[in-house]
Amino acid sequence: MALRNAVMAALLEREASGYDLAKEFDASVANFWTTTPQQLYRELERMESEGLVAARVVEQERRPNKRLFSLTDAGLAAVRAYVAEPPRKPTAIRDELLVKVQCADFGDIEAVRAAVRDRMRHAADKLARYERLRERLLQGRSEDDYFAEAERIGPYLTLLRGMSFERENLRWGELTLRRLQQRASAGASSAGPGDTP
Repeated sequence: MALRNAVMAALLEREASGYDLAKEFDASVANFWTTTPQQLYRELERMESEGLVAARVVEQERRPNKRLFSLTDAGLAAVRAYVAEPPRKPTAIRDELLVKVQCADFGDIEAVRAAVRDRMRHAADKLARYERLRERLLQGRSEDDYFAEAERIGPYLTLLRGMSFERENLRWGELTLRRLQQRASAGASSAGPGDTP
């Protein structure tokens, strides 16, 4: 998927500055797409030159003027065309932590456990952010009411997927920490006198 498709998805909500989009990516779109602010600004420039987005300048006191981007008719047509395309094959997992876990039996198990704990902290932080976003979207409604009344349900559905992903990261992390600890303990108990566990 091209970055522009994720940018267009974010701009379906409302017009936004590059800075606002970067925050939006971090808060919601990040559950399925990541980018750097520099990549985002470059993509907005390309999309503007191709007529997919338009920008208007908002003058600000005591701060630099900002440009707010919105989808053009051509941008909305590109969104419709993109949605109609069949998806490419699912993304494969490429995760350095999994490579470290794969090698744990031949290295420092405690270092691997520390990396897993760090991943779990990251997952818990993201899950907490997603929970706050979920509450803002629901505005006191039940999910059934939200799905019946909301103008758009796509952002909520992708949020649920992001929440599920982070919950699974936590579940896997707990299992991995427990099994690595068992392996480390078994190695320590089997070490003979004078052996370093």
